[in-house]
Amino acid sequence: MPSASPPQQKSPRGARPPLALPRLADEEAEAFVATAIAELVRSKIPFLVAGTFAVSAYTGISRLTKDLDVFCKAGDYTRILNHFKSLGYTVEIEDDRWLGKVYKGKLFFDVIFSSPNGTMQVNDVWFEHALPIKINAATVPIVAPTELVWSKSFIQLRDRYDGADVAHMILKTHDQIDWRRLLEYMEAHWEVLLIHLLNFRWIYPSERDRVPSWLMDELLGRVAAQRDLPLPQTKICRGRMYSRRDYEIDVTEWGFADVGGDVEMRTGNKE
Repeated sequence: MPSASPPQQKSPRGARPPLALPRLADEEAEAFVATAIAELVRSKIPFLVAGTFAVSAYTGISRLTKDLDVFCKAGDYTRILNHFKSLGYTVEIEDDRWLGKVYKGKLFFDVIFSSPNGTMQVNDVWFEHALPIKINAATVPIVAPTELVWSKSFIQLRDRYDGADVAHMILKTHDQIDWRRLLEYMEAHWEVLLIHLLNFRWIYPSERDRVPSWLMDELLGRVAAQRDLPLPQTKICRGRMYSRRDYEIDVTEWGFADVGGDVEMRTGNKE
């Protein structure tokens, strides 16, 4: 049954061809993705294409990918899973906080409505700014550059790092990014945004002006203001927002609280 969500909004400019599409492993994978996209469109359940497909569409980078990332609102992810289950696909809820999967044999696509660390919730704003592109014979909405950068900012695991995607998106779509909206999204984690912007400046020194001066001034001003304050009293390891596995020792052996914090773990209580 379709969601009661408002219909996906289309850009007045109409659908455009992607600059590139990612390469899939073989013809079977290509057919699976084409069928999945056509069925998502037919279902009329609101969805967005993200991940490598969106990065390729905006940057022109075509690289090998193993799957398709489909973003939706939390209330629609079970509808998508049930829709494909009714068609004979195998579905799996890998993590009810953010991720489901749809399988046909060894092939699959992800159904994502949040981020693993809970900072990013897909909502109506994502659909308001989505852009329609052509993938095969279907017109589908892809995540806008602002939200795409946000969705990749925290993906910094030992075996997967999306910093290059963020840098390439800034390089190729800086004029399409709503920098104030991006700062609003990352307000509580502004240092993560600053890290990516400094990384971009280092990678592309001749392109520094693609990041607005007011944003760099704002973020560097926050660093200056923070420097003159006392250290936090609660010992936490926010690295767990990047990777729970890679920063496990911090909370199991080194005395740091998990991301949510722990009032008993104070810097003044060091042994």
